[in-house]
Amino acid sequence: MTTTTTTTVTGNLTRDPEIRYTRDGQATTTFGVAVNRRWQARDSKEWEEATSFFDVVCWRELAENVALSLTKGMRVVVAGRLEQRTWETDEGDRRAKVEIVADEVGPSLRFATADVHRVERHGSADGVGPGKAPEGDPADVDA
Repeated sequence: MTTTTTTTVTGNLTRDPEIRYTRDGQATTTFGVAVNRRWQARDSKEWEEATSFFDVVCWRELAENVALSLTKGMRVVVAGRLEQRTWETDEGDRRAKVEIVADEVGPSLRFATADVHRVERHGSADGVGPGKAPEGDPADVDA
């Protein structure tokens, strides 16, 4: 049995979304989100703040819609799964990174309004139809 844990973050885009396409034509978009947390220290009663930074990866139709809709500075809500990626640098060093692979991305309406337009798609309502794979993340991406 496979267990998938979903995480949700709300924060501001740290850079414009960047769209690329895999060798087989699947869209993938990446962007960064800064999440600010504020709390009052018990002992000093002073307000303290910390910021966490997350890299987000989107695939297929979601990737295209994010690239067309969002820009640096916008406040967004991202829901998806945490995934660790590892690779080796040209110098032979091992690197690892944790990303959020998004299932859903939307503007936060706490401090703004949005004008949403439905995009017509071929296939079924969830974007998965004959000849289409379910949401996932193809491994080979053209840089």
